[in-house]
Amino acid sequence: MAFDYDKLTSTFRKLALEAGDLIMEVYDGPDFEVMVKSDNSPVTVADEKADAHISAGLRAAFPDIPLVTEEQSDSHDISAKTFLIVDPLDGTKEFVNRRGDFTVNIALVEDGVPTRGVVYAPAKNRLFYTDVSGASVEESGDFAKEAAGPIAAIKVTDPDNSALMVVASKSHRDQATDDYIAKYAVKDMTSAGSSLKFCLIACGEADLYPRLGRTMEWDTAAADAVLRGAGGQMVRFEDHAPFTYGKEGFANPFFIAYAPGVELKEA
Repeated sequence: MAFDYDKLTSTFRKLALEAGDLIMEVYDGPDFEVMVKSDNSPVTVADEKADAHISAGLRAAFPDIPLVTEEQSDSHDISAKTFLIVDPLDGTKEFVNRRGDFTVNIALVEDGVPTRGVVYAPAKNRLFYTDVSGASVEESGDFAKEAAGPIAAIKVTDPDNSALMVVASKSHRDQATDDYIAKYAVKDMTSAGSSLKFCLIACGEADLYPRLGRTMEWDTAAADAVLRGAGGQMVRFEDHAPFTYGKEGFANPFFIAYAPGVELKEA
């Protein structure tokens, strides 16, 4: 399937920014109801509004590409290895607690590999995406819907294995993760929510992110695309095998995201 990557890039960016506006209207407003989905994860009206907006926009722009979204996942039964995948509000716990570390994630997966993606953190005013060529950038400025502002190419660090910067989850940290991190020579650690952890590696603010916990493909695809476009890598935790998408049920195994040059330790 041939893709118009220029159209993909501009559409992903615009829909993410528009969804961010919808999310921030709820975030900055009065208290909102937090509902619980069948998997016991939280969901809010902000998730639902953002999902509806992004889904409608993607279906209108790319009607021939299968679409997977978190909020409609129960109805998905696709066998395609090439598809669009969306998490309209990644980091709902951060959103509910008004901590700001939540993102809008939109990605294209081609033959099991995320090749294009956008990650927008509206409360943090950070916008990361892959450009037409697939290289990753961070945009600054006012984030006007119709035209991009100043753009800077981003790239992973050349890590120092005697002094690594590690990023870990704010909401899902556990002893197994700490035990694995302890195998490395760590200079410093930082915490971040949602898919921002990948973006910190992509822009050189961290070297390593191990995740020993449940995630779904929509949680990681867009940020994985940004990481890959910045020269980073993501592998399975158990055997360091390549990480792929389009798995049954869209469930991810444990993984490690990192800057090449990090000497990965065994599980």
